[in-house]
Amino acid sequence: MDKVKKNEGQDGQSLSGKALGQRSIRGQNDVSKDLEIKSKTKPLLSPISSSKNAHAQTSIPGLSYSLKATSPIHYSKTSKYNTPKDFSALLSPNLYHPLSNSEIPPPLRNLATQPDATVSVAELIKAGFFREAAIKAAEILTKTGHEISINQIFDLVYKRLACLTLCHQITIAVQEVKALEDLNSTHYRDEKSGQHIVPWELRVLAVRLQGIGFGDVRKSVIGYYDLVSDVRLNLKNLRKERRLLISSNDPIEKTQTEINLWEKRLSDLGLRVASALIEMEDFEGASRFLSTLRPSPFNPNLNHQKALLWLCLGDVEAALNCAQDDKVLIILAHIADKQFEKAVQGWEDLIKTGNPDEVAMWKQNLAVSLIYLGRIEEARKILEILIDEDGYGFHALTFNLSTIYELTTERSRCLKIGLAEKLAEILETSKAQGLGKIKIGWDKVNGDFKL
Repeated sequence: MDKVKKNEGQDGQSLSGKALGQRSIRGQNDVSKDLEIKSKTKPLLSPISSSKNAHAQTSIPGLSYSLKATSPIHYSKTSKYNTPKDFSALLSPNLYHPLSNSEIPPPLRNLATQPDATVSVAELIKAGFFREAAIKAAEILTKTGHEISINQIFDLVYKRLACLTLCHQITIAVQEVKALEDLNSTHYRDEKSGQHIVPWELRVLAVRLQGIGFGDVRKSVIGYYDLVSDVRLNLKNLRKERRLLISSNDPIEKTQTEINLWEKRLSDLGLRVASALIEMEDFEGASRFLSTLRPSPFNPNLNHQKALLWLCLGDVEAALNCAQDDKVLIILAHIADKQFEKAVQGWEDLIKTGNPDEVAMWKQNLAVSLIYLGRIEEARKILEILIDEDGYGFHALTFNLSTIYELTTERSRCLKIGLAEKLAEILETSKAQGLGKIKIGWDKVNGDFKL
């Protein structure tokens, strides 16, 4: 878990000119990353970053499988680009690694099962079973005696890599992405149209994973700039096409939709570059870069996302200027300024009047604010109720409750193991009711309980 990093120089001043101390809190003021990178230091608290994560950040631990093929795979080269290129190497069983369960707490490990053959990868992902989804994707890719298209291959590879990063298997994801090699090569472009045949989401994720593989965040920044060049080229061609359509009085709706999509992608890449610069601790560069990002009608969340990055840099004033009417952002700004009493009041107000779907997150962050005020027993009660009565078990919840156990008792290990057993019981009950009844994910590792 990464601590929030501030944009401080040697004198400890933030970009806004106001000194801000480093926090151990994580939450909506954290950068939303493609991947979760293990911190080199052990943090104190780990609040949740979004309500969606509260529902989905979970897993079925302890799954393993064999990918030994016993008969040939029928590979279809059909794709929307009608390219004759061969990608059958991505169907090799040797490419995909079995998932170890050694890092999973025993109570949850015992519940691990192979993915149900009747449940699709998409359904597993929707229910938050990222580990099972990763296994299922690999099984489909390496299944013998069936035909699979290029589009299906890339879709499954993307889901496999994304799910690995979400179930604490980033090391394996970094190894498996190597099979894609250089996505900028002509091998990945349609020979007739010149269009890239790899889905955009996979290209973006590959940049991030390959940067991690090289152990250099700068590699990710370079990769993002390569994608920016491709986006600008596509926009140039599409705008030219739009002008021709207008001059000939032909419909432009389809072309305009594509332009909007690429504009949104360009905006998203800007945020990813800024996030990577923060990770590199190039706070001055990140600040300058963020200042150049202008509001985009194609990305209505841009200002909110920029605000979160500004908070990571410690510039509360710049963050508030981005999203002045956002109640959550205002509360996070109180936390950044160490105004925890105001933060507590803000979370309590949101719990009473806010979106019911977000209540678990508000209560979680309320508990974190109470811990900073020394009101640990109140925080403990809130977190335990979220588990015992409401049936939640997301990462920040178990991590922070485990932290409270460490702070308040010498028998914390027994309590943390008991917490894992309790979540195992909830999972067993939820699974019996079907995937639709599960509101928490279960990709749990020992670190989620500080074991």
